Amino acid sequence: MTGTKVGVRQTELPMLRAYRLWFEHARKCAHCKRVRTARDGCLDGQELWASYRRAYDGGGAE
Repeated sequence: MTGTKVGVRQTELPMLRAYRLWFEHARKCAHCKRVRTARDGCLDGQELWASYRRAYDGGGAE
């Protein structure tokens, strides 16, 4: 075995995917960068955070 992972695709847990999407948004969004909590962010940021919370609670990311 050569140690390369060609063609291997790992699935991402819904909770981690939802958090990653929110985190990437929050890093780039000028409004979300300025607030202390996710609920004070822009509407898109709030929706992404709500998706994360649903996934965290076991309700799915969508």
